[in-house]
Amino acid sequence: MEGVPALDEPLKKSLGPATAKVMAEALDLHTVGDLLHHYPRRYAERGELTTLSDLPLDEHVTVVAQVADARVLTFNGPKGRGQRLEVTITDGSGRVQLVFFGKGVHKPHKDLLPGTRAMFAGKVSLFNRRLQLAHPAYELLRGDNDESAENAVTWAGALIPIYPAAAKLESWKIAKAVDAVLPSAVDAADPLPPALREGRGLTDLPDALRKIHRPRTKADIADARERLKWDEAFVLQVALARRRHADTQLPAVARRPAPDGILDAFDAKLPFTLTDGQTKVSKEIFDDLGTEHPMHRLLQGEVGSGKTMVALRAMLAVVDSGGQAAMLAPTEVLAQQHHRSVTEMMGELAEGGMLGGADRATKVVLLTGSMGAAARRQALLDLVTGEAGIVIGTHALIEDKVQFHDLGLVVVDEQHRFGVEQRDALRGKGKQPPHLLVMTATPIPRTVAMTVFGDLETSVLDQLPAGRSPIASHVVPAADKPHFLTRAWERVREEVANGHQAYVVCPRIGDEEDQKKKSKASPEDEAEKRPPLAVLDVAEKLRTGPLAGLRIAVLHGRMHPDDKDDVMRRFAAGELDVLVATTVIEVGVNVPNATAMVIMDADRFGVSQLHQLRGRVGRGSAPGLCLLVSEMPEASPARQRLNAVATTLDGFELSRIDLEQRREGDVLGQAQSGVRSSLRMLTVIDDEEVIAAAREEATALVLADPDLTAHPGLRTALDALLSEEREEYLDKG
Repeated sequence: MEGVPALDEPLKKSLGPATAKVMAEALDLHTVGDLLHHYPRRYAERGELTTLSDLPLDEHVTVVAQVADARVLTFNGPKGRGQRLEVTITDGSGRVQLVFFGKGVHKPHKDLLPGTRAMFAGKVSLFNRRLQLAHPAYELLRGDNDESAENAVTWAGALIPIYPAAAKLESWKIAKAVDAVLPSAVDAADPLPPALREGRGLTDLPDALRKIHRPRTKADIADARERLKWDEAFVLQVALARRRHADTQLPAVARRPAPDGILDAFDAKLPFTLTDGQTKVSKEIFDDLGTEHPMHRLLQGEVGSGKTMVALRAMLAVVDSGGQAAMLAPTEVLAQQHHRSVTEMMGELAEGGMLGGADRATKVVLLTGSMGAAARRQALLDLVTGEAGIVIGTHALIEDKVQFHDLGLVVVDEQHRFGVEQRDALRGKGKQPPHLLVMTATPIPRTVAMTVFGDLETSVLDQLPAGRSPIASHVVPAADKPHFLTRAWERVREEVANGHQAYVVCPRIGDEEDQKKKSKASPEDEAEKRPPLAVLDVAEKLRTGPLAGLRIAVLHGRMHPDDKDDVMRRFAAGELDVLVATTVIEVGVNVPNATAMVIMDADRFGVSQLHQLRGRVGRGSAPGLCLLVSEMPEASPARQRLNAVATTLDGFELSRIDLEQRREGDVLGQAQSGVRSSLRMLTVIDDEEVIAAAREEATALVLADPDLTAHPGLRTALDALLSEEREEYLDKG
C-alpha cells in the first residue's frame, strides 16, 4: 500500500538529500507514503513520575527534579583521556547522579545549569553503591507555572514510538522524520469503501496514520492497528478475488470421464477401497474438471494420505475424455519415483499400444533432463501424437520443444519448490488453459492458504489410508547424553536385523563445493558453530564404526542422475540396509520396508521439513521410528521446536508452530515476489478472523464491480501493492 499517489513525493523533498539517502539505503524507504507506512514496532512509556527517594533499580523511570550541581571530570580510559559530566539532581526527597560521557557531555553541560528544572527519563543503575541514570533523555521545564507542571505530567505519560531502525538511523531520528511528513497523511487515499469502514466501525486512514505514529493513549494504538490490518488484508484479498474472478471468465474444455473407460477399469482392479477423504476430494476435483473454465485447486494432504492416488484418478478421467495430463515433480528422483509408482498402480493399463497392454490402456511416459537422446525423442513423439495420455517429468517438460496433442490437466507436486513462471509456461502449452491441480504435503494453516494460495480452491486430505503404521519420534540429545546416540545406532541395527531398512539424513553433502561455500563465513561464525554434519563424513564413520558390516550407500543432489536412480532402485529392492542422504529423500520417496530414520543435526532443519522427512518411514505395515539427533542445550528454542515435532504427528499443528516461530515474510515467501513484504501489521496466524472477513468482503465487492470503477482509492492502493511484477506473480499463482 505504499506509494499512494498523494504520498508519492520523494523523501528528499521533505527531509533533505542526506537523510533521504540513508532512509533509502538502510530501510528501503523512498517516498512520504513509504515512511508513513513504516510503523512503530512498539511503544515505550516514560512511566509514572517517580520521586527520587523511591527509584527502583533496573527500571525505566521519569523524574522531575532540579539541578543541584554539574561538573566535568577528565579521566584516563583505554582509548586515552576522556570526559565525563556528572550532574546531581534533587527533588527534595533525595538526590541522584546523572552521567554523560565523551562527546555527549557538551549539550547537557550547556543546558543543565544549577537551578534548572527538567524532566529526566532513563534506566536506573548502580555505580559505586549509588543510584545513577546514564545518558538520560531530558526536557527542560521553563518557568514554574501551572503550564509546566501540566507539561510534566503530559510528557511523563507520553507513549514513545520505537521504530524498526538501522545502524545509521536511530529510532528517534525516524520519529523526527515522521513528524516532518505526518501532515501529508490527510492526503492519503482511503482504500476501504466507506460502507465497509462504517459497517465495521473502523477509523479513516489519515486518522489511523496519525494514531499509529503519535498515539495519545493505548486505545489510539488499538484503533489504528485494527484499521491498518484491515487495509493489508483487504487489499491483498481483493487482488486474489480479482484473480479468481478472471479465471472464471477463461474458457477451458470440460473433461468428463467416459463410462467404462480407463478410470472405471483402474478402479475395478484396485486391491483396496478409497478412504472417505479420497472419495470426497475426488468428487470436488471431478466437479471442477466438468466445468468450462479452468480448475485451480490446491490439494493439501498429510504425508502418506494418498494424494498421488487422487491425482492419478484425475489424470485418468482426463485421458478418458480424450485429453492428456502432465505431472510436474521438483526433482528427477521424485519424477522417476512417481513414474514407477504410477505405472505399477496402473499395470497393463499403462501399456497402451504395447503387446499385453489392456484394450483401454494409455501410455505413461517419463521426461527428464538427463534422458538419453533416443528415449527423449520417443517421449516427445508420444506426446505430440497423443499416444501418451500421461507424462511425468521435471521442468524439462516446460521446454519449448515439448508439444502436446491436447493438454487437459497439469498436476504440480510440491508447489512450494516450483517457480511460478514454470507453471505458467506449462499451462501455456494447452490449446485452451488446462485445468490445474497443485499438491502439497506441507500442511498449510487455513489463513496462510487464504493469503498465499488465495486464488486456488482448497481440498484437504487429513485421513491416513488403512494399513499405515504409527511413527514414534524421539529427541536424542547427543551432547548432554552421548549414550543416547549409541543407543540410536543400536536401534538401527535392530531394525535391520528384523529385515527392515533405515535412512540417516544429514544437512549437507560434504564435498569440495561445500567447502568453498563454507569458507565465505566470517571467522566469528566459524568459531560460533561447527559446520553441519555431512553425508560423506557420516557415511564413512558409520561404515567403520557403529554400523560396520551393514550395506550402506549415499544419496545426494550432486550425484549423476543415473547413479541416484540406481541407488534408489537398490534401496527400494532391499539390496541396501542404510541410506545416508540429504533432504533429496524429503518428498515422495516411497520404500514401505524402511522403518527407521535418524536425522543428524535435526535442529538445522525447519519444523515442516522434519515432518516431511519423518513421513518417509512407517509407510508399510511395520511401525516407524524417527530419531532427532541434536547437540543443542535443553532450554534452547531449537530443542523446544524438536520436542514439538516429537510429540505430535499432526502436520497442521506443526505448521502453526512453524509459522509462529518464523517471520511472516518467510512464510509468504515468493508471494511477495522480491518486493518488500506488504504485511506490516497483519500476522497470518493471529489475525485469522480479519483475513477470513476480508476475503468475504473482497469476494462480494469484486463480484459486484470487477474493475473497481466505483472504488478509485482501492484501485490506487492495489496498483501500489501489485507492481507489475507482483500482479504477474498472482496471475501465475
